[in-house]
Amino acid sequence: MELNTFLYFAYGSNLLTKRIHINNPSAVRKGIGKLKGYRLDFGDWSDHWKGSVATIVPDQSTYVWGAIWEMNMQDMPNLDRQEGVGNKQYKVVTVNVITPENYSAICRCYQLCQQPFKIQDSEVLPENRKPSLLYMTVIINGAKESCLPESYINDLKKIQHNGWTDTEKNII
Repeated sequence: MELNTFLYFAYGSNLLTKRIHINNPSAVRKGIGKLKGYRLDFGDWSDHWKGSVATIVPDQSTYVWGAIWEMNMQDMPNLDRQEGVGNKQYKVVTVNVITPENYSAICRCYQLCQQPFKIQDSEVLPENRKPSLLYMTVIINGAKESCLPESYINDLKKIQHNGWTDTEKNII
């Protein structure tokens, strides 16, 4: 890794190359990794996505797969702005991601400031926490493009969504 770059762990819409390059043209996917001790969850409503957005929540019983991107430092303000750091929607966290080859990668990552409570497996995701179909399609397409494990992609496909889609966004 060069001195003027950083690693970023993406688990949501930025899994998809077309999506991350909208605001961060320097992003180069370096591989995939597993973030142990966290679960994927959904919290804040997004007017852009017309549904809840993804976050990582500490949970020692599970993990989150994602893409590891190398980016130029000049793109960091773009990424922070995209993630709503200035609006206190997301905060920056530093995470230790383990690659399939068992290497450790220290990455910049984003976590919702308002963490959602855990839904039990038998419970239905509340309507205000359901992501849109468009958002989930972007995440799933990005997971496929990133070559995340098939079992994880199948779990993503099971996440309840609110049905909203908009093909005019042209990012899927």
